[in-house]
Amino acid sequence: MTENAFPQPPVARKEHTETTLHGVTLVDDYAWLRQKENPEVAAYLEAENTYAEAMMAPQAALRDELYGEMLSHIQQTDVSVPYRDGNWWYYTRTEEGKQYAIHCRKRGGAVRPDENAPEEVILDGNVLSQGHAFFAVGATDISDDSRWLAYTVDTTGFRQYSLRIKDLETGEPLPGTVERVGSVVWAADNFTLFYTVEDEEQKRQYQFWRHTRGTPFAADTLVYQDDDERFNLAAGRTRDGKFIVLESHSHITSESQVLPADEPESQFRIIAPREDGHEYFIEHREGCWFIRTNDKGRNFRLVTAPVDTPDRAHWTEQIPHRDEIMLEDVDIFRDFFIVSDREKGLPHLRIYKFSGKGPEAAPAGEISFPEPAYSAYPHINRIFETATFRYSYQSLVTPSSVYEYDLADGKSTLLKQVEIPGGFDRTLYASERIHATAADGVQVPVSIVYRKDRRETGKNPLYVYGYGSYGYALPLGFNSNRLSLLDRGFVMAYAHIRGGGDMGETWHDAGKMLVKRNTFTDFIACVEHLTKSGYGDPARVAIEGGSAGGLLMGAVTNLRPDLFRAVVSHVPFVDVINTMLDASLPLTVPEYEEWGNPNEETYFRYMLSYSPYENLKPASYPAILVKTSLHDSQVMYWEPAKYVARLRTLKQNARPLLLVTNMEAGHGGASGRYDYLKEIALDYAFLIRELDAG
Repeated sequence: MTENAFPQPPVARKEHTETTLHGVTLVDDYAWLRQKENPEVAAYLEAENTYAEAMMAPQAALRDELYGEMLSHIQQTDVSVPYRDGNWWYYTRTEEGKQYAIHCRKRGGAVRPDENAPEEVILDGNVLSQGHAFFAVGATDISDDSRWLAYTVDTTGFRQYSLRIKDLETGEPLPGTVERVGSVVWAADNFTLFYTVEDEEQKRQYQFWRHTRGTPFAADTLVYQDDDERFNLAAGRTRDGKFIVLESHSHITSESQVLPADEPESQFRIIAPREDGHEYFIEHREGCWFIRTNDKGRNFRLVTAPVDTPDRAHWTEQIPHRDEIMLEDVDIFRDFFIVSDREKGLPHLRIYKFSGKGPEAAPAGEISFPEPAYSAYPHINRIFETATFRYSYQSLVTPSSVYEYDLADGKSTLLKQVEIPGGFDRTLYASERIHATAADGVQVPVSIVYRKDRRETGKNPLYVYGYGSYGYALPLGFNSNRLSLLDRGFVMAYAHIRGGGDMGETWHDAGKMLVKRNTFTDFIACVEHLTKSGYGDPARVAIEGGSAGGLLMGAVTNLRPDLFRAVVSHVPFVDVINTMLDASLPLTVPEYEEWGNPNEETYFRYMLSYSPYENLKPASYPAILVKTSLHDSQVMYWEPAKYVARLRTLKQNARPLLLVTNMEAGHGGASGRYDYLKEIALDYAFLIRELDAG
């Protein structure tokens, strides 16, 4: 298919603007697209949507087929594994034909819920979403007496949440709301609620408030305000319920303050004052703080300190820093703790048992996993005094599963594995873990999944996904939607490139700031290795990424447009220079610690060397589908809109270039589960067409 078979694509008008910085003049002909309230902007985005629909019209039947396939693999009426909190067991369930989950609870004993107990519906997203094109539940917390629910909802997609309180005994909401709320946490008195609030312009959680139930929100007390623009606030409670924790966190530095949960009007106390580059995270047990800290190395160690003297002078090491193992998290219980760490790019869950009330603990084994590539992480574990531990496990071929590990006998029991209807046979699929050699010799892990009976060396359509930013370790979960591609012969690969956290914090460090280009060259090396090793046809390679992964898509496409046949780029961060120079935008100042500050010439020139928008050039580009949302609060819609507008003037071939804007959603796209499947069906239809895999 060629663009010539359809009406010509929209042409965005040019409005010449110039910015000169560090002796470099930047020309931006499409800066006017930032004018969100300008009717011309909306008209342009709608015109692009109309053009995209016209271009995809021949695939209408395929999109319907894909939607039907993906829907057939979902257990539309289902229920999650109940978890205990106090005397109640909580769960969510879905009903066929309804877009949103229903949050419920039942009374029960220590081991299981009472099946004969009546169900209480806490929140029904299908009711709360009525009248809204977008709906999402944010934070939730239930008081110790199990009566009062504090929760937040977003009805715009801008990730701006409203706080509400509901009386679960009567089912009625209390009067009043608070806007722009992030964290919510109840104190032990069942009357005091703490919450954080974001700054209107920066979307930074910067204030911490105290509310007394039954009083107007207008009478609430501001407890703390963090004026450092790099930091966001988050609040929670230790698993034993004894302390409220207020955390200030930037990309590279953190600080924790604590307050006894039964003394909500007393003063917060700092565990260790913030120091640039020092991150730490805390939990409590038996009068002792357990502190995961990177003070002795990037991959963290575990120390303990007495509650009354928590400063660094009183820290005692329990688990040392290890160069090859990233200590990602520690879950503390009365009689044991679980260490979540990452070794050779794969997660591990290791058990330590306490010998008494002191902090000393001995290794007591490890939960083993059978596959070469997988995800494993703690599930919901609210009970402090327990002899069992719940964890989640899944892989590229194993559906999401919840297990319960018994500390007494060391055995895991499967509580639930998500059912995949529609004829899914796990034995038809295989996953592998290989390594590609980067330009500087570094070995980059790649995880692969394919259908065994459709695999033909060097002939399959190849799909490669990447992200590579913020130290985020690419999860290897099961996704039934993937079956529509795998069953059509796609080999699907996931590149664990530098900039992510797949191999620890040093892996992150090696793909950020002034070495960010490693992320892009790693990805290119992975694609080249996959095709040379016969995992796919070099002429039929598709790539996908979103947000910072969309930056990756733009950068590698500029570097090697010949390497890819198709690109799907979701909410892409492609206007790097202009965004990072605008400190008024949400996230910009905090993200200086990830990308650098372009007001400094060294960072400016380095960013300019890879920013996708500035590095577009006349060339034959792959087929590209760019997707964004009008109400995105993280990557503003105008970044992909400007990128597509400029690329239209430069591309030298007839391959499709499509821009699709969800005019009612935010960073994550559609909120309803059925609407989301329709968005994925469009992506897959685009890939199947462009890679001739129908």
